[in-house]
Amino acid sequence: MTDTPAAIWLPCGRHRLDLSYPRIMGILNVTPDSFSDGGRHVALDDALRHAERMLAEGAAIIDVGGESTRPGSQPVSTQEEFDRVVPVVERLVRELDALVSVDTSNPEVMREAASLGAGMINDVRALTRDGALEAALGTGLPVCLMHMQGEPQDMQHAPYYDEPIEDAVAGYLASRVAACEAVGLRRERLLLDPGFGFGKSVEHNLRLLNRMERLTDLGLPLLVGMSRKSMIGKVLGRPVEERLPGGLALASLAIERGARILRVHDVGPVMDAVNMTWAVLREGSEND
Repeated sequence: MTDTPAAIWLPCGRHRLDLSYPRIMGILNVTPDSFSDGGRHVALDDALRHAERMLAEGAAIIDVGGESTRPGSQPVSTQEEFDRVVPVVERLVRELDALVSVDTSNPEVMREAASLGAGMINDVRALTRDGALEAALGTGLPVCLMHMQGEPQDMQHAPYYDEPIEDAVAGYLASRVAACEAVGLRRERLLLDPGFGFGKSVEHNLRLLNRMERLTDLGLPLLVGMSRKSMIGKVLGRPVEERLPGGLALASLAIERGARILRVHDVGPVMDAVNMTWAVLREGSEND
């Protein structure tokens, strides 16, 4: 059963995020080719209005991404990612005073976004690109480290692990935490993402969620992203636009298994599912 802890404050630039209860990270893709909403929010005003809606629905964080990491995607140039992300971050901070996370592996984008007021770095490559560790350290911001086997262009080509998936993911993330600590990036600034759908089969994803307590043993907040992903489509036989009910079930299971941030497209419905799940879990702990 999940206990209800005292406030756990994560400093995020000029914001503070309380992770004593689950929070929602709203996805803002400013790319033409993301798997479920590519091209919808490329225009600056469209991106701003979508972020405004997600904040109104209860998102605590807006995660801005300028490079698609869907299976089969190709990397973009630094300049292209810079041009997509930086103007959006600047307006979200200035006009909405939003807590902005930047979904990037690029050291230059990390530094510029931080200078404009972004409050978090969300890196699917766990700061493995040249210069990323040093850039993240210099920003002073919290960083989410994600597990991915391979790269987006090839990660779903028959993924295979020599050990149970939960052990493989936990071992990799522990090694990345150690690499961060070695350069002075303290544990208090780190979050972990299991990387559902990144170099994992459906069976891997299901087992990883079922055994996610293995990752909570690492002692750091967990950020989980399963919104609209192909694991839902393959289990339920649903296209992208019909995956919300399955996603709500996964969101509730993730919260029960220790997730503190859910990265989602459909903020309002997920917010209701999270609040209902948390009410049940909290009731149980308060009456033990």
